Amino acid sequence: MNNFPTKQLTMKTASLKEIKKELEILHPSELINVCIQLIKYKKENKELISYLLFESDDEINYIREIKKEINEQFEEIKKSKPHIAKKQLRKSLRILNKFIKYSGNKRTEVELRIYFCQQLRKLPNSFLKQNTIATLFLRQVQTTRKALSGLHEDLQFDYEEELKKATD
Repeated sequence: MNNFPTKQLTMKTASLKEIKKELEILHPSELINVCIQLIKYKKENKELISYLLFESDDEINYIREIKKEINEQFEEIKKSKPHIAKKQLRKSLRILNKFIKYSGNKRTEVELRIYFCQQLRKLPNSFLKQNTIATLFLRQVQTTRKALSGLHEDLQFDYEEELKKATD
């Protein structure tokens, strides 16, 4: 066994300001190439670019499509056993958080989280009695309330009523 110290190579990461400055001086074709490389690197980057280019201008349809996805996931959860449901719910929540992050819109976040809570409440009681799932539900309610505070007062009132219905 060799006792030589190992040195891990690290690349200096530029600040956001430096990257923005550099991107501004790139020729459009070079900028496209940079974007293509970024997209090839990670699936999440490709999904984000797809949202920004094709879906960000129609947030209502984006929300509708995510709700369909949530419905499909919950149909699978209902068919499974309670101990498997926990894993499926966590997966669904990870996907939901990713879609919310892409949007960056507080109203979208609140609407989707309330919908997720509504779907959670529709699960069989044997699922909801599990401590892990109950805790997940409570965290979503707290996260939704926190996101609600960033909305206009009228919207806060409307969504607070929906959240109450979802938690009762």
